[in-house]
Amino acid sequence: MTDAENDLPEESDRPYRGEAGGPVSRALLPLMSYLLANLSVPFILLVFFVMNRTRVHGRHNVPQRRNTLLLSNHQSMIDSWLLTFSAFFPAELVRPYLLPWHPAAQENFFRNRFLAWLFTNFKCIPVRPGRRDVRAIHRSIQAIRGGTMIFFPEGTRTRDGSIGRGRPGAGLAALGTNATVVPVTIVGLDRVLPIGRKWPRMGNRVHVCFGRPIEYEDLAAEPPSREAAQQIVDRAMTRIRRQREAILRLERRSGR
Repeated sequence: MTDAENDLPEESDRPYRGEAGGPVSRALLPLMSYLLANLSVPFILLVFFVMNRTRVHGRHNVPQRRNTLLLSNHQSMIDSWLLTFSAFFPAELVRPYLLPWHPAAQENFFRNRFLAWLFTNFKCIPVRPGRRDVRAIHRSIQAIRGGTMIFFPEGTRTRDGSIGRGRPGAGLAALGTNATVVPVTIVGLDRVLPIGRKWPRMGNRVHVCFGRPIEYEDLAAEPPSREAAQQIVDRAMTRIRRQREAILRLERRSGR
């Protein structure tokens, strides 16, 4: 058995309910996550569509169903809010399972019991720093099977808008679920909330582009391996870079 096969859990029909809190907290998670996500909509509209000018491209490429995985470049601490709204609102109002899960750094978002409770209810999965986190991969696979998920394969935010190399964890999640993998490109959000800034800026142009799903049937037909997982991520990152180039050309033509 390969290392990647050891990383993949057995299939389960149980929905993932997070790790923080006791049985009552986990039972209430669908309701709490629904309320928190939809109470955030006025803030999202204000920051992205009033204070800044956000355009969404290719939303029709995002399946409105379970077992959907969005792979995106990472520009700011508020990327997930914009992607969730752009991809799944308002469909998630009547299909709450569309509200995506998100990997989140354990040392930042789960460092005490209150934050662990809060970000679990924002549908975050803790990821340990500095090494491969097999438990996080298991949790992610279970979450994707029952809903949707957003991954940032680079693992860190950009400082200059460039797109780095992705890590294989997202590919392992795809191999473990046969999910529909959608490449997503964000441009301009690093100007709205750059690293080190606490409050969003105004007056910027932001683009979100959802590309056609990645084809990886050839890799899924083979025994799971970290090499295959890395190839899935590499295909997604290539598409993400191409979409960024297309957006930058569009901005140059429009005189931005």
